[in-house]
Amino acid sequence: MTRLLETISHGEQSGVPLLIVHGLFGSGRNWRALAKHFSRRRWVLTVDLRNHGNSFWDASNSYPDLAGDLAAVIVANGGVADVLGHSMGGKAAMVLALSHADLVRRLLIVDIAPVIYRHTQIDNIKAMQSIPLDQISRRSEADALLRQAVPESAVRAFLLSSLQIGPGGNHWMLNLEALAANMVAIIGFPEFLGQFDGPAHFIHGGASDYVCPEYHDGIRALFPRADFHEIAGAGHWIHAEKPREFIAVAEELLGGEDL
Repeated sequence: MTRLLETISHGEQSGVPLLIVHGLFGSGRNWRALAKHFSRRRWVLTVDLRNHGNSFWDASNSYPDLAGDLAAVIVANGGVADVLGHSMGGKAAMVLALSHADLVRRLLIVDIAPVIYRHTQIDNIKAMQSIPLDQISRRSEADALLRQAVPESAVRAFLLSSLQIGPGGNHWMLNLEALAANMVAIIGFPEFLGQFDGPAHFIHGGASDYVCPEYHDGIRALFPRADFHEIAGAGHWIHAEKPREFIAVAEELLGGEDL
């Protein structure tokens, strides 16, 4: 039985949808404001990836499996989409295009490359797992407990956006055990012999080290029509740090007639 990802539709359901795919520890909710903006002129879909948000949990979090999940969403919503993916979601979008090219019209990949990184997130997972959920009643208490391991307030706020606190019991809307077990795969990228011949736009932050110039040749080997767009002063979270600049670049790349 196929399990579909939690999917939210924004805007009028006509034409080719824009499918937005979040990164590690995120959810479709993180992209709600931008999805609402894009949906003024086109159909937009946001998803929660497996082991995130309101979607199903699974022992595997491999990119082929993530790509298969996204393929099922596209098939259920017309059979073709433009796909925008950030970070882990960008890798999933790339694998989707390489393995299901007929489902993808164009790619927008945000601050990630098809390479193996050393940016492991195991420490953040351990920090989240260390919080005694049965002993807290406020998010501020969880924030205080995270502060020593995660000193950056913005990172803590992002992680804690996936913590549910309430009468039904406190819990993470993240399958932390599965994400930890799959971390090598998450920071890696599967080998591919084929290519995606459609438009592939890579948007990266000028202050980020995720899409270095030395990665460009490898990107073009898989995506021959790749082009690169830098947003000055932005780090890895371009869409949150520089939303206006990001929207302007994304809308230009998506094409006015399709929005």
